[in-house]
Amino acid sequence: MRAAVAELPDADFAEPSGCRGWLIRDLVCHLVIDAQDVLITLVTPSSAAVTHDAVSYWALSAEPPTGEDPLDALIVRLAAAYEDPALLKFHLDDVGAAAGRAADLADPAMRVATQDMVLTAGDYLSAYVLEWTLHHLDLVAHLPAAPPPPPEGLSRTREMLEKIAGTAFPASFSDTDVLLVATGRRSPTDAERDALGELAARLPFVLG
Repeated sequence: MRAAVAELPDADFAEPSGCRGWLIRDLVCHLVIDAQDVLITLVTPSSAAVTHDAVSYWALSAEPPTGEDPLDALIVRLAAAYEDPALLKFHLDDVGAAAGRAADLADPAMRVATQDMVLTAGDYLSAYVLEWTLHHLDLVAHLPAAPPPPPEGLSRTREMLEKIAGTAFPASFSDTDVLLVATGRRSPTDAERDALGELAARLPFVLG
C-alpha cells in the first residue's frame, strides 16, 4: 500500500477515494495516523489478561460514517494542510516504514493495550491486516491503474470479516467483491443479491 501511494501522480490526491466524503489525500492522511497508532500500541505493553483477539477487536455498527465525527473532520483539515502531495507521500512512507519495522520486531505473543483492550501483538497486527486491506481498496476505488491489495491480504480479510459477521458469503463471490459489498463500499448487483439471499438484508456490515 505504501508503494501504491508513492506511485500515485500528484493530481490523484484530489480524486475521491472509496471512503465516503474523503479524497485520496484524506485517506492517505488517515493512513499516517493509523501507522502512528501501530507504533504507539506496539510500545504499550500490558500485564493484564487478554480481552480481545483480531476478530473481537472489531465491532459492527448499523450506520456508515457520515464524516461528521470530530476525528474525521480533523483528518480532512490536516490533509489539506499538507498542500504538496509529496509531503504526504513522504510522511506515510517514513511513519509507515517505521510501523512495519516495529511489527517485524514485535513478539507476537506480547500483550499490548489499545482503546481499553488488551490483545497479543500478533492479533493486534492481524486486525490491521483487515484495516489496511479495506483502505487499500478505498485507495484504488477510482484509480484503475493503481495496484490492488495482495491476494493474501484479501483472502485473510475476507476470512476475518466472515467471522466478525458470523456468516459466510457465497463461494461465487471473489474476495474483493465480498469486501466491497459486505462493507457497503458498493451495492450488490441483482445477481449478487439473489446469491446472497437473506444475507442481503443484513448488509452493510460497518466496522468500527
